[in-house]
Amino acid sequence: MRRRTALQAMGALGAVGLSAATPWACVRAEFGENTNWIRKTLKIGMIGVKGSLEEKFKAAKEAGFEGVEVNVPGIDADEINKASEASGLIVDGSVGGTHWNIRHSDPDAAVRAQALDKLKRGIEETAAVGGDSCLLVVGHGKDGTHEEVYQRSSDNIRAALPTAEKHNVAILVENVWNHFLYDHDGGSDQSVEPLAKYIDQFDSPLVGLQFDLGNHWKYGDVAQWVRDLGPRIKKLDIKGFSRAEGKFTKITEGDVDWPGIEAALREIGFKGWCAAEVGGGDLARLKEIAANMEAALHCSVNA
Repeated sequence: MRRRTALQAMGALGAVGLSAATPWACVRAEFGENTNWIRKTLKIGMIGVKGSLEEKFKAAKEAGFEGVEVNVPGIDADEINKASEASGLIVDGSVGGTHWNIRHSDPDAAVRAQALDKLKRGIEETAAVGGDSCLLVVGHGKDGTHEEVYQRSSDNIRAALPTAEKHNVAILVENVWNHFLYDHDGGSDQSVEPLAKYIDQFDSPLVGLQFDLGNHWKYGDVAQWVRDLGPRIKKLDIKGFSRAEGKFTKITEGDVDWPGIEAALREIGFKGWCAAEVGGGDLARLKEIAANMEAALHCSVNA
């Protein structure tokens, strides 16, 4: 039953108007009136608590998180499922563990084939632990011209879609500092249009965005990007960033416009998972992160 919460990967369903024929039609099945509009999750590597996986999951739950994202491929599904069941912590999705080094945009076709195989296996493993999404970095601008990186990465995603459809796991592209679909040396007024068009080309409810709210504050108005991206955003990542200092920060530090972003997310009808992606640590640090997420976006305030 944990997988039904995946159907929350279509966080902005109300704006999409999907038909019952789509694999995401029952997206709100477990999003009742008492569920927070933003559900807190985190990357598994952030849990610095010592002990077994079950003890780590219980600590994350105690800290205020509802979910966790695992790294794929290469997980022990049985161990994860047991820890999830014992702790009540939902495995809402996964993160590709090799996509930075084994890239879908690599000039070498053999490397791209390896990347595709790992993505497919990651999707299968994600389904095996109840997750509904696999976060993907699509490539890097250094691998060729814009057109080459675009085509190579797009071809691999299309080749992975049958696996995604079989397992009902979404491929969610993250906006990262990969010199692709934005100008790394450009200003802070860049358009989100290239990223939107990249997602739209697949014309699939199983390809969307895990939109990182801190990653691109350097390049554009994140609140406006949220409005422009709308239902393409299925899940969120969150971290802080300081334009003034040019560095990432804790979520409540820096100069990210959190009130503007929260207003934009509510405007597009977003409802779903938001993953912390900051330096983790022990139970006290995890509680701090959960509190910072609450301060930034008022995750539990549904009105």
